[in-house]
Amino acid sequence: MPTKTLASACTLDCPDTCSLDVEVTENKITRIGASDVNPITQGFICTKVSRFAERVYSPDRLLYPMKRVGEKGAGKFTRISWDEAVGTICERFKEIKDEWGGEAILPYSYGGSNALLGQDTSDRAFFAKLGASRLARTVCAAPTSEAAQGMYGKMPGTAFEDYVHAKFILIWGANPKASNIHLVPYLKKARAAGAKIAVVDPKLNFSEKEIDLHLPVYPGTDVVVALALIHHWQKKGWLNWDFLGEHTKNVDVLLKKARQYPPEKAAEIAGVEAEDIKKLAEMYALHDPAVLRCGWGLERNRNGGQSVAAVLALPAVLGKFGLQGSGYTLSNSNAHKVDSRGLTDPISWNTRIINMNKLGKVLLEENDPPIKGLFNYNCNPVATVPNQKAIIAGLQREDLFTVVSEQVMTDTARFADILLPAVTFLEQKEIKKAYGSYTLHYLDPVIEPLGEAKPNEEVFALLGRSMGWQDQAFFDDTEAYLQRVTRSTHGMGKPVQLDQLKKEKIAFFDFPGRAPVQFQNIFPWTPDGKINFAPGNLGKNPYEYLDLKRNGYPLTLISPATDKLISSTLGEFNFPKLFLVMNPGDARARSLEKGATARIFNDLGEVFAPVQLSRKIRPGVVLIPKGAWRKSSKNGLTSTALVPDDVSSVGGGACFNDARVEVAVA
Repeated sequence: MPTKTLASACTLDCPDTCSLDVEVTENKITRIGASDVNPITQGFICTKVSRFAERVYSPDRLLYPMKRVGEKGAGKFTRISWDEAVGTICERFKEIKDEWGGEAILPYSYGGSNALLGQDTSDRAFFAKLGASRLARTVCAAPTSEAAQGMYGKMPGTAFEDYVHAKFILIWGANPKASNIHLVPYLKKARAAGAKIAVVDPKLNFSEKEIDLHLPVYPGTDVVVALALIHHWQKKGWLNWDFLGEHTKNVDVLLKKARQYPPEKAAEIAGVEAEDIKKLAEMYALHDPAVLRCGWGLERNRNGGQSVAAVLALPAVLGKFGLQGSGYTLSNSNAHKVDSRGLTDPISWNTRIINMNKLGKVLLEENDPPIKGLFNYNCNPVATVPNQKAIIAGLQREDLFTVVSEQVMTDTARFADILLPAVTFLEQKEIKKAYGSYTLHYLDPVIEPLGEAKPNEEVFALLGRSMGWQDQAFFDDTEAYLQRVTRSTHGMGKPVQLDQLKKEKIAFFDFPGRAPVQFQNIFPWTPDGKINFAPGNLGKNPYEYLDLKRNGYPLTLISPATDKLISSTLGEFNFPKLFLVMNPGDARARSLEKGATARIFNDLGEVFAPVQLSRKIRPGVVLIPKGAWRKSSKNGLTSTALVPDDVSSVGGGACFNDARVEVAVA
C-alpha cells in the first residue's frame, strides 16, 4: 500500500500551532513533519511533535476502558466494556449526588488538548447538569490574562513575523528556544539587520552572540525592575506624554509607584547591577521600532500579576506603538473570539468554584461538602500541579471515586478507579485556535482511533445519555459540535465558515492585513478603548511588591519548560531522568560536585536528583525542569512536591517560583 501524506496541525499547548504533514502507511503513522500551510511553521517542527507517534503506539497507550483491581496508585487494571464503564460512572455519580450533593463531584481539566471540541462542549453540559463544583483553571496564564485583560482588553499583539522590523527586542520571562521555537528565526533575522536584543530571566538561554544584555533577576522581583525602568525614564524626561494623554488613564498610579524604585534600590532587591537596569532602560527608550515579548515565567509567583502589569506598561509609557515591529506580544488567544454560550444549549451552573492549584488541600481538607467524585481529563495534576505529595495522598483515598480519561498511563491515571481511553489529536476531528500565530486550524484524523479510544465530546455525550438526560448537547455528534464551534467563533468580528475551513485547513485574519500593528489597525479592547494602568482586577494596590519569603530556605527553585517538555505531555518517554541545575558557586558551598546525587528539600518534601552545574543559572536559584514524571526521579517525587499551593492575588495563579529550598549531598 502506498504511503499517503495527510494534513494536520499540532493542538498541544504552545504558541506556534504548527501545520503538519503526516505520512501514513497501512493506517500507521510513519513520519510527522512540517508543512507550509501555516507560514509561521517555516518548514520545521519541534522534536517533541516529530516523535509524537511514539505516544500513539506506546506500550503505555490506553486502548480500552478499564477498572482498578489493585491498590490505588499501583496501576493495576482489568479491561471492561464501554457500557460497563459508563454505567459504573453514572451509578456512582448519582449515589454521590444523592448523598452529598452535586458539588461533591469535581471535574478537573486543563490544556492537555488546546483544541476547541475537547473542552467546554458536552463536558461542560454534563457537569453543569450534574450540579458539580466548578474549576478555576489557573495553573498557568491566569495572572497574565488578568493583567492583559484589565489593561489592554487582551488586544492582539505584535505578530512574530514582524519582529524582523524591530530595532530593539526585549524578551521578559520567556524562553523561545523551548516554548516558542518559531520566533527564534525572526530574532536571528532582526539581529542580523542590526537589532539590539535584551533578555530578563533568572537563567541565560542565549549565547553572547545572540543577545546584547542579560538581566538575571531574582524570581519574583520583576515588578520592581520594570518600575525602575519607568523611574529612569521619568528622571530623563523620556515619557511620551502625548501618547499617555490621548490613549491611557490612571498613569499617575503607575508613576507614583515607580518613583519608589530608583534603579539602585531595584538592583539590590533583584540581585542585578543598577547600571544594567539603566542600560536596559536606555536601549529600550532610544530605539524604534521596539517590541516586548512578555512570557509566562514572570507570573509564577505571588507578585506575578503585578509584575506582568508593570512589564506591559513599559511600551505604553514610551508610546512604543504604531509601527510595524513595535508594541508587545503576550497571548493572542483573544484574536479568535469564541462565544462559549453557543457551544451547548444554555444550562445554569452556579456552584462553588475550586482553584485547581489547591487540589491536594481540597481532596484532603474540604468538608462542605467533601470531594467524593473526581473526573480528570486533559490534565496530569500529579506531575504538574503544586503540592504533589498532598495530591497523591488525596488520590489514595478509598472513599474518592476517580475517573481518568487519558491517552497513556500517566502518573494521575494510575490512581483511577475507572480509566477511559482518549484519542490523540492525530485520531480525531478538531478545530485549533492558535494563541501565538494568527491562525485557526481544522484537523481531520490521519488514522483511525486505536483500540476503543474516543474523543471527549463523544464521551460526555455518552455519559449524559446514560444519565437519561434529553438535552441536545448529549445527542450532538462531532460534526454537530464542529458546526457549533464555528458558528460561535469570530476572527476580528468575521464569522468562520466550516466548509471553507475544512477545505483550506486554516483561516487567517484581516486586521486589515494578516498582522496587527498596535495603535494603527488595532486598538485596546477595553470598554473606552484606552490603556488602563489601574484596572480593578489588579486590586487596590497595583504594582505592589511583596517581600520574598525565605522560611529558612536560602535557594529559590524554578521549573521552566525545556526542549523536552512544555507540560507533562510526552514525559513518558521524552524525559527519562530528572536533574537539578545549580550555579557552581552554590554547589561548591554545599560540597556538591557534578553528577552527585543531591537532596533538594523544604517543609513540603524532598526530591533526589543528580546535579548539573551551569553558570547560566544565577546564584541563589536552582532549576528542576517542569512536567517530569515520577518515574524520572530517584525517589518518585518531582519539582511540584516542593511547591506551595499558595495562589497569587491577581488571577489566583500558581506560585511555582515561590518554592524555597535547600540542597545537600544525598
